[in-house]
Amino acid sequence: MRGMAHIRRRIRREVFDYPALLDALSDYSKPRDKITKLLADGAILRIKKGLYCFGEAFRREPISREYLANLIHGPSYVSLDSALSHHGLIPERVETVTSVTTQRSREFETPFGIFAYRMLTTTRYALGAVLETAGTVRFLVASPEKALVDKVWSDKRFSGSRLSDFGTYLQEDLRIDREALGALDDSELRVIAQAYRSRKIDNLVRYLRRQEV
Repeated sequence: MRGMAHIRRRIRREVFDYPALLDALSDYSKPRDKITKLLADGAILRIKKGLYCFGEAFRREPISREYLANLIHGPSYVSLDSALSHHGLIPERVETVTSVTTQRSREFETPFGIFAYRMLTTTRYALGAVLETAGTVRFLVASPEKALVDKVWSDKRFSGSRLSDFGTYLQEDLRIDREALGALDDSELRVIAQAYRSRKIDNLVRYLRRQEV
């Protein structure tokens, strides 16, 4: 497509914002009309208002959905089911990308699927995020321990009031392998649990500690 080589030279990343797009089109007398045409032709895609990516024919590398999740609604990092799947704790690939945020809970439908965000207090949010790399981009994702805590805490279907219920919930409902549970870092779990101040999470830590005995 005429002009795409120039735009690609100006925009290095696969995902970019509206100001970067306008800057790349600064030579055009009507840049907004050009944006409308690029969208109609599929040369670029609108992920959400103000956030775009190149269409598949013009990409230099795959687009990481985890990286997108950090950009769509923030501050945020991937957690809950998506992080459990990312770390191999649950066997299923999760279709909806789930994250935690300090902002209000939101859900976005995009060309790359649904992105859901669960609000946490700043104290709960501040612990357990790690930086990982996908191609040329980096993204924040919950550690295995934080992802599990976020999932258990946010799952309203599970009360967690009795230690005896955790085995069925973790291994049958969530389908987390017992060996994977045993590999979790007890000290990190305890630090995270202190921030949550939740009986449910305290019981999770107690249950996992008993499995190590």
